[in-house]
Amino acid sequence: MSTFESLEVRRDLPPLALIAGPTASGKSDLAVRLGLALQARGREAVVINADSAQVYADLSVLSARPSRDEMHGIEHRLFGTWDGAEACSAADWATAAREVIAEVHAHGAVPILVGGTGLYLRTLLDGIAPVPPIAPDIRAEVRALPVQEAYAALQGEDPARAALLGPGDSTRIARALEVVRSTGRPLAAWQSELTGGIGDTVTLHPAVLLPPREWIYARCDGRFAQMLDAGAIDEVRALLTRQLDPDLPVMRAIGVAELSALLAGSLTRAEAEARGAQATRNYAKRQFTWLRNQSPPDWPRHEAQSFDPEALFVSLLRNSPLT
Repeated sequence: MSTFESLEVRRDLPPLALIAGPTASGKSDLAVRLGLALQARGREAVVINADSAQVYADLSVLSARPSRDEMHGIEHRLFGTWDGAEACSAADWATAAREVIAEVHAHGAVPILVGGTGLYLRTLLDGIAPVPPIAPDIRAEVRALPVQEAYAALQGEDPARAALLGPGDSTRIARALEVVRSTGRPLAAWQSELTGGIGDTVTLHPAVLLPPREWIYARCDGRFAQMLDAGAIDEVRALLTRQLDPDLPVMRAIGVAELSALLAGSLTRAEAEARGAQATRNYAKRQFTWLRNQSPPDWPRHEAQSFDPEALFVSLLRNSPLT
């Protein structure tokens, strides 16, 4: 059974803590405090990033990557690991995360996954569809189609997938269409054959942080303002000098477009700050909705404005001392 369908506790398997939540919900702080609580009980912990922006070295400030001081001596992995010129897919991240988790377990430590990128978590725990490489000519042909034409084609070639997508969802439409044309099978058929998931090899200790939305939105506003004062503008200026493909994930990260417009003179600082804060709130809303509706119902939800690792991870901490 999928980890995203049921939380089946296996005490004989190595532990994996998982802290998921929207941006600005307090995930990073909770992960460190959990690591310190484990450390106080004689067991080392390693925090592993599961946020799709924090993987990029170019986005230290804009991704709110934890500083050295904020890590409080707890080892952090997969933060700033990818160069912005290289897209980090869910499969890429999951491969790296599997390796790190295995290494942490081999040293008798506890891995603590922390992030709000649901696709990353799903791919790591449940696996990935083994879709063969797409034929380059088919990919080029599909990606050149206007989204309306691609959607109409998908309705004819994979109507079940088309029914699940909005007619303007260009990325997912193109992916579904290129898969069915290149492999002769719809995407759903490949997704029924997931491989590589680790959900059945660990004892999962999850916590989904869902504090009040208005509280999160207020924190989003304050955080973006702080980012501008902490060097986000210079960070985007340096990113722009690299002249990377604008379709790369690092160039589409929240705040990049707004601060690029500020540097180009088309937005004032106040306008860029307002738009960046709004984009952050919109992202938090999408994460909140995904986590509430798509994460397994038996993953504990926590709706407070502050979180105590001693209360949220009772089972993990009770069984943490090394023997």
